[in-house]
Amino acid sequence: MNGFKAAMEGQKAKARENANFSAKLTDSAVYDKLDENLTSEFIGYETLEDEEVIAAIAGEKSLLDSLSEGEEGTIITSKTPFYATMGGQKGDTGIIKTSSAEFKVSEAVKLPGGRIGHAGKVMKGTISKGDKAELLVDKANRDATCRNHTATHLLQKALQEILGDGAHQKGSYQDGTRTRFDFSYGQAMTAEQIAAAEKTVNEKIAEDMDVVTSVMGIEEAKATGAMALFGEKYGDTVRVVNVGDWSVELCGGTHVKKTGQIAFFKILSESGIAAGVRRIEAVTGSNVLEYYRKIEERLDDAAKAAKTTPEALVERIGKLQEEIKALKSENESLKSKAANEAVADVMDSVQEVNGVKLLATSVKGVDMNGLRELSDNLKAKLGEGVVVLLSENDGKVNVVVSATDGAMAKGAHAGNLIKEIASLVGGGGGGRPNMAQAGGKDPSGIEKALAKAAEVLEGQLK
Repeated sequence: MNGFKAAMEGQKAKARENANFSAKLTDSAVYDKLDENLTSEFIGYETLEDEEVIAAIAGEKSLLDSLSEGEEGTIITSKTPFYATMGGQKGDTGIIKTSSAEFKVSEAVKLPGGRIGHAGKVMKGTISKGDKAELLVDKANRDATCRNHTATHLLQKALQEILGDGAHQKGSYQDGTRTRFDFSYGQAMTAEQIAAAEKTVNEKIAEDMDVVTSVMGIEEAKATGAMALFGEKYGDTVRVVNVGDWSVELCGGTHVKKTGQIAFFKILSESGIAAGVRRIEAVTGSNVLEYYRKIEERLDDAAKAAKTTPEALVERIGKLQEEIKALKSENESLKSKAANEAVADVMDSVQEVNGVKLLATSVKGVDMNGLRELSDNLKAKLGEGVVVLLSENDGKVNVVVSATDGAMAKGAHAGNLIKEIASLVGGGGGGRPNMAQAGGKDPSGIEKALAKAAEVLEGQLK
């Protein structure tokens, strides 16, 4: 336990060191030194641009008067159009510009004291506290995030229709690239259920329903039947998002105005992440087109490799599989024939151990099936006795031991014999008294194993 605790602390320290700046700053005591009257009002539901005075600047460990080119920090203003990461939605990105400087916002985040921080890096000039600045949200990223967020609402409703009311949200994440939705469900969704959910969401997108957000009291919101995230704390006033008359949820995130703006919805994966909790990952809009573009590229590459067209690829794969199967069968037949030819004269090397014949030999490049077949052939030639066969195949060792009824009557046991010799080729195995097999990974021990076979058999015989 002491070693585990030390390793865990080391890992936590490493994670803290590798965390990006926005992840480090959210719990910083630096902000305790700010005037408690300094708060941030989010105005980004109505606009993506604003002009504000920079109220405060912070580094990782202290408040600052300014940041110079190349330096990272956090800028705070009393109003901002930048949505801060919360409720599963990733914070906005964008630019803060003054007359002489430009600050790239990598993420807007919630800070202690009701503030919103714009975490990022100065790209040029020096930006200072008190400067008048333009706050410009990246519209393309915000729009993409809105598409993903509204699609998540459609997905939740679709899942409840397909899987039942027991499919409740357990968490979600949306950014400009994808949406991720975690929900309660006791088993993996079938391919048909996934297809049905995807189809339902795309049908609702095509209906181009209005997405209307209303601000109301929490009790009034509950009366509308709006879905709430279990365990989430809500204030006296909440935002209710209606997607047509189909979906109603409590949500503080940003959304499209009409579902048609989402354009397309594609589920990429469905998997389990905990007991009774499933996760769906999906993309929307142009990201769906990009997904299919990459699929088309891979399909074209596969068709070229198979020397056919994408349209004929399935048929071509079927023919190739048949060819591979035939070649494998032919290859095994040739190996078996070669092995039988290689041991054609081994009957001369049969030795007798306490009145029981023993044939112990090795062959090259024979798999386990071929080795068993060869063992049966040699046992038939031997009449009564024990056959021990080893073969190096693709850098590994296959071992088969067989014993006739007469040999077993005198004490021979194939399973026990193979246990003794398999260790010499770096493996293990076992089996019945009349037949046993083993695998190993050290071909250099084959000769030692063959020599050991006679010694082990002698010990078994009565």
